[in-house]
Amino acid sequence: MSDFLNRAKSFADQHDEQVDQALEKAGDQVDERTGNKYSEHIDRGVDEAQRRTGEGDTVPG
Repeated sequence: MSDFLNRAKSFADQHDEQVDQALEKAGDQVDERTGNKYSEHIDRGVDEAQRRTGEGDTVPG
């Protein structure tokens, strides 16, 4: 399992922009499906996830 996590972290580091974009898109989908009822919470969750993945946040937040 440790090898999988190391490879996932390496992927996130090498493809930070794509990971950030995917997180943003996922957040938008959840927001849409909940009728924008939890937009503020979803945005905060996406921003935090983007900060924790990859070598640096490429999406302003």
